[in-house]
Amino acid sequence: MDQQSLRRARVAVSVTFALHGAVMGSFATRIPWLQDQLNVNTGELGLALLAPAVGSLLTMPTASRITHRYGGRAVTRWLICLWCGALALPALAPNLPVLCATLAVYGAASGMSDVAMNAQGVVIEQRVGRSIMSGLHGMWSLGGLIGGGVGSVAAHAEVDARLHLGVMAFALAVAGAVVGGLLLDVRSEADAAEPPRFALPSRAVLIIGLVGFCAVFAEAAGHDWCAVYLTQVTGASPGVAAASYSAFAFTMAAGRFCGDAVVRRLGTVAVVRLGGTLGSLGGVIVVIAREPLPAIVGFMLIGLGIAVIIPLVFAAAGNAANTPSEGVAGAATISYSAGFLAPSAIGWIAEASTLPVSFTLVTAMLAAVLLGAGVLRRGTGGTAGTGATGGTGTRPAVRRRTTIAPPPRRS
Repeated sequence: MDQQSLRRARVAVSVTFALHGAVMGSFATRIPWLQDQLNVNTGELGLALLAPAVGSLLTMPTASRITHRYGGRAVTRWLICLWCGALALPALAPNLPVLCATLAVYGAASGMSDVAMNAQGVVIEQRVGRSIMSGLHGMWSLGGLIGGGVGSVAAHAEVDARLHLGVMAFALAVAGAVVGGLLLDVRSEADAAEPPRFALPSRAVLIIGLVGFCAVFAEAAGHDWCAVYLTQVTGASPGVAAASYSAFAFTMAAGRFCGDAVVRRLGTVAVVRLGGTLGSLGGVIVVIAREPLPAIVGFMLIGLGIAVIIPLVFAAAGNAANTPSEGVAGAATISYSAGFLAPSAIGWIAEASTLPVSFTLVTAMLAAVLLGAGVLRRGTGGTAGTGATGGTGTRPAVRRRTTIAPPPRRS
């Protein structure tokens, strides 16, 4: 394919990642409005917020079958539009059961579109010939910050969430439809076997996904508990505690934008080991910290350490499977299940002991990333650790044949 089409597709998938993150950031800012509007307590809200995880985990394994049947461009385009449109649904719920149902739909759209756009990223990375997945996830973080910023302004101005989320859903869906037409139309050969309706990961993808599970566990724990940790363990003020989350999110975003250059220089396995080392060091600092500043530094190191793990896990899994969508679907299902378990596990351990004790589990997960980094070589054709020779970890393993359909004509 020509370089102009490839450049267009790379820009399009970058914008798609940003749109996905913007939906997530927009929704997160209006959760307090939902709680007040429906007059639900914290326990009921927590139950409702499990619904997206359930919907996502149940539908992600189906994404590879849909992509095989209808092609990568169409599936990614319409799933991202569905995900953007689903942003408007929770604010319309009249009661808790309907809210749970709409959030399950929201989560299903999130999970399937996540698999589709990551599969697109893996294919484009293969065509480009160098690491780009970390930067794509950096665009997701940037989109989340922008969506969250707009949502914060709307919430501060007391804009009704039905209006705010409805307008955002429409605008983001239109943008998704436009850029989706510029993606690569990846299709399997006509004689290729169709993936199962519910694709279970292969052994190679399962092992790679377990590294992602450990990283997502640490990420979810940091996201949900860093401010609480600062308040309860170090005695920080609410403002300083909130700043710890911003610092954690900032280092994750910065690490992702810088990650591709580091991967090109050092190779996938070395970068994952470096990330596991930084994250483990941050976890130890958090566990022993009793003052706000060192605790914030610890959370920043955790964020920096895990920043590139999931992008590299998805790239390796996409290369280790028959098709990128199958590998990403399997790794995402395993990895994202940690986001379902981590917040509750940290709370249960803290209730039985203390928060510092609970974060020893996070530190152990990050140490497991360090020790398990070598398994990502399974999806890199043996180049993962060859930073000196330019190895990027993007060479595909043996897989089902795919073709790239011509790009759409521009009017």
